[in-house]
Amino acid sequence: MQALYFNDFGDNSVLKYGKIDSPQINADQLLVKTKYIGLNFADIYRRRGTYHIEKHQPYINGYEGLGEVVAVGNHVNTFKLGDKVFFVDVPFANAEYVSVPTENAINVPTNLDYKIIAAVGLQGLTADFLAHDLGKNKPGDNVFIHGISGGVGQILSQMLTSDGMNVYGTTSTPAKQSLALQQGAKKVFLRTTPWDQDYYGKFDTIYDGIGKTLEQSLSLVTSKGKVIFFGMSGGNPPKIDPIKLLTQSKSLLTGDLWDYLTSAIERKKRSQRLFKYLKEGKIKISDPTTFPLSEGQKAYEYLESGKSTGKILLVP
Repeated sequence: MQALYFNDFGDNSVLKYGKIDSPQINADQLLVKTKYIGLNFADIYRRRGTYHIEKHQPYINGYEGLGEVVAVGNHVNTFKLGDKVFFVDVPFANAEYVSVPTENAINVPTNLDYKIIAAVGLQGLTADFLAHDLGKNKPGDNVFIHGISGGVGQILSQMLTSDGMNVYGTTSTPAKQSLALQQGAKKVFLRTTPWDQDYYGKFDTIYDGIGKTLEQSLSLVTSKGKVIFFGMSGGNPPKIDPIKLLTQSKSLLTGDLWDYLTSAIERKKRSQRLFKYLKEGKIKISDPTTFPLSEGQKAYEYLESGKSTGKILLVP
């Protein structure tokens, strides 16, 4: 099969495209021929060698994709040949074929566009977990999202807006600012402008996937409010003094989606909740940017440039 792979950690120059052995499946797995493969910041960290990556010779990056079942294990009775499935937590996804445990496979609804599902998949389930497991906001709450026009930010913003919250955020360009406002945000600030001093202590919840903005987030949140830290796309977070949080009655919450996607039942429940927002038109995303898998280097470079709006998909 064809795959995007690398032998050593480093920058984009280590990525190679070529033929390697196809994966084998056991009795409880599916062989999925990928149609779309999601690219994420975590893949950049893995390529650099600063984030856990599954052992493989050579290394194959990627953990999410959507495709067609082309082989089933002897013990499988919940899926059949030709089924369309997607997955968000299966390694070695930057390839033409992926071996997927049945527990990790999620059925694709027939009344939603495959490309949209692939574009929403991991970011959508992440937004769902942030909103419903960590945020637990009430209608009327004022919430703030760093990187509101990114993959998670777009979905989270619309999810919270549709549930009755007042959503604010930051982004990097006027075009992204306009997009976030069109998607229902009350006010969106350009990250490079001085805006924050008028909003200290104004927000019930801050969603921070940037990392280096964590101190700013703690200044923006109100007493008895919470900051939800879920990523480091802008750099490592500063050290935080828990005693200071205690004296201000502010909470810092975090979590890992994988600790919530613990079973096939959980994956089904959460994906169906996400699909409901999509079917009802409450979440709309900008068209994903696609690259051939053979041009994986360009895709990684584009994601690292910060120019992307929404999801990047690789197409085998």
